[in-house]
Amino acid sequence: MGELSDDRRALVDWIADEFLHNSWGGRRLVAVEGATDEHAARFADDLAMVLEGRGQHVVRVSVGDVDEATLRRETVVPFRAGVLPSADGADAVLVVDGRRLLNDSVRGIWHFSLWTIAGDELPNAGANVIVDVTDEEAPTRYFYDYCRLPPSFGERRASTTTSSTR
Repeated sequence: MGELSDDRRALVDWIADEFLHNSWGGRRLVAVEGATDEHAARFADDLAMVLEGRGQHVVRVSVGDVDEATLRRETVVPFRAGVLPSADGADAVLVVDGRRLLNDSVRGIWHFSLWTIAGDELPNAGANVIVDVTDEEAPTRYFYDYCRLPPSFGERRASTTTSSTR
């Protein structure tokens, strides 16, 4: 997490404003996922940094390719209980990046979610915000006509490898 370009900072600020407007207090959970792990992780880092700059107590976690049971057992439940490392206090924000965070089975646990795209891949219709990070220094908010998603578009499947590339 370093200095952000003016354009990247403006977008992350806008997204932080939206999140804080809708989820202003309590223990809040944010998911950041994307077609590439690196873009999602960087955006999650930037959002966490901006939220911390606004006085929010932020816990930042990368979970990788995780199934629902593991996500809940090792991250969500401990955060909500206040026993996840550094997750003390009544008002805290958990910013998580990883794979399969926006699948139907876990979509409802997040107060806010983002999907990053960097090219021609399809966005995830379950995200609150879609960000085109093709130009990482000047990302843009992406609005998609969800009627154009093919009927077969759905959840990520479990990986059979531990590789971070797709």
